[in-house]
Amino acid sequence: MSDKGSEIDDLVAPLVSFRRDLHAHPELAYEERRTSRKIEEALRQLGLEVHTGIGGTGVVASLKVGSSDRAIGLRADMDALPFHEETGLPYASRNPGVFHGCGHDGHVAMLLGAAQQLARTRRFDGTVYFIFQPAEEGHAGARAMVEDGLFERFPCDRVFAFHNWPDLPAGTVSTRPGPIMAAADKFEILVEGRGGHAAMPHKTPDAILAASDLVTQLNGLVSRRIPPMSTAVLSVTQIEGGSSHNVLPAAVRVVGTVRTFDIAVQDRIEEALRQVAEGVALASGTRMTVTYQRYYPATINDAAAADEALAAAAGVARAELAPEPAFTSEDFAFMLQACKGAYLWLGQGRGDADVPLHHPRYDFNDDVLGIGIRLHVALVERHLSI
Repeated sequence: MSDKGSEIDDLVAPLVSFRRDLHAHPELAYEERRTSRKIEEALRQLGLEVHTGIGGTGVVASLKVGSSDRAIGLRADMDALPFHEETGLPYASRNPGVFHGCGHDGHVAMLLGAAQQLARTRRFDGTVYFIFQPAEEGHAGARAMVEDGLFERFPCDRVFAFHNWPDLPAGTVSTRPGPIMAAADKFEILVEGRGGHAAMPHKTPDAILAASDLVTQLNGLVSRRIPPMSTAVLSVTQIEGGSSHNVLPAAVRVVGTVRTFDIAVQDRIEEALRQVAEGVALASGTRMTVTYQRYYPATINDAAAADEALAAAAGVARAELAPEPAFTSEDFAFMLQACKGAYLWLGQGRGDADVPLHHPRYDFNDDVLGIGIRLHVALVERHLSI
């Protein structure tokens, strides 16, 4: 084992405790006040320059070594999810209905470990910005930080982030040039009839029947309106309407999501969805109101940054080129629109015992903390090589 490996191994046990403390005290988007305070305290103990309140509850710390004007940003998200934990762990969430079900507690711990290691070894020439981001889970904390002047105040040549990935074996690092995570859109369609007695359906437009026809047509939209070589997913996830067995409801709500990697395909799907709703409304005598929200863009890796990340990862883990992107989304996309960089997956799979992200029994795998720290350090020492 190298001296560097031993140094990092010494950091892991305290960081496991830190991570589990965050796990026990999860906080939702833009409410990460305790989390931010704990992060700030840990960073100040290292003697770093710390800035708080960026994009709401975001924290950025800087570490400059040498004279180079090169700079690299490392980002970790820190918010939890709004659902109940069912792990039964001794450090399970103490905040009912709030749960670190995506491993952001582990992301924070790994980035803090990297700050500790880089602050004591200082084997680089340039500036590292440690970016702790709020509100990744659907509330665009990355965009909030960018709009709050993140890269004007802390200019970076490259910015990197990674996410624990249960689908990959523990310790494997994977990424790819170009698209790696999908754009995420939400649509909501309000189908309005007039309502009436279920025994006299001829007297009122049937909102439920119209909604059913709408769902059927939407599920065929990608296969029939999008070119076969393009990639997209449209899923209807909610249908709400009605309150009695003998009443035709006046309105039904249809909700779903669209995932794409290409803006032209995204535009085409939205246009086609609106056309389908208009056609079904005309045929059924109902009125349809479409609300379409593009809340996260696709996460697009810079090709050179992705290659750089894979080269750095090869020195600390099993590095592999991801064969295809994922249809899940990530608001790190906003940072990549403002600064060249790459998003990586860090395997944490434990085989048959593993559960997926956003599952009530999910827990971050502490066994990969050391690998995550090494990966951060390798990215810095490669990009800011002496």
